[in-house]
Amino acid sequence: MKKTGNLFILSGPSGAGKTTLCSALLKRFPTLRYSVSYTTRNPRSGEQNGVAYYFIDEEEFKKGIETGRWAEWARVHGRFYGTSAEVIVNGLKEKSQILLDIDVQGTLQIIKRFPKSIPIFLMPPTMEALKVRLESRGTETEESVQERLINAKAEIARKGIYRHIVVNDHLERALDELSSIIEFYLRKEACRESAGA
Repeated sequence: MKKTGNLFILSGPSGAGKTTLCSALLKRFPTLRYSVSYTTRNPRSGEQNGVAYYFIDEEEFKKGIETGRWAEWARVHGRFYGTSAEVIVNGLKEKSQILLDIDVQGTLQIIKRFPKSIPIFLMPPTMEALKVRLESRGTETEESVQERLINAKAEIARKGIYRHIVVNDHLERALDELSSIIEFYLRKEACRESAGA
């Protein structure tokens, strides 16, 4: 059996806490390799290019669609988002443990291309809590918040495509649950390696 790494996908509605939890997981698991997505949206205050996202223009992104540069891509809230196919393919060949932070549309594309992916859906405790989180960012207009809440309902309706569902009602508890999921697959991989599979 050919050995490869694991591809963990974390997705959920905007404001569910994905960015915070991804950062915490990377600190907890030094072997995890975060795949930085590409986007055509403008950086938010404090965001650095190449950390949360690679910020590129629409022309470059569309060229990437034509050349097969993206393992997945989508237009969300009027902006393009995509994941480098090269990073994933090479990372799995190198038996890396890869972490993606992508939306539901992207997850469907990744599962189709990489069927052994481990998709995890991050749920807000309630829609009201999600609304409060979005408003507290201070970067969203009322119209933008409403649009994100509508999208959140549509994303939650498709949570059945995920192998695991974690409710982020308390950050540390959600982090522990996500950590347990990752540990399970890392142990599984280690057992395969020791058995010479």
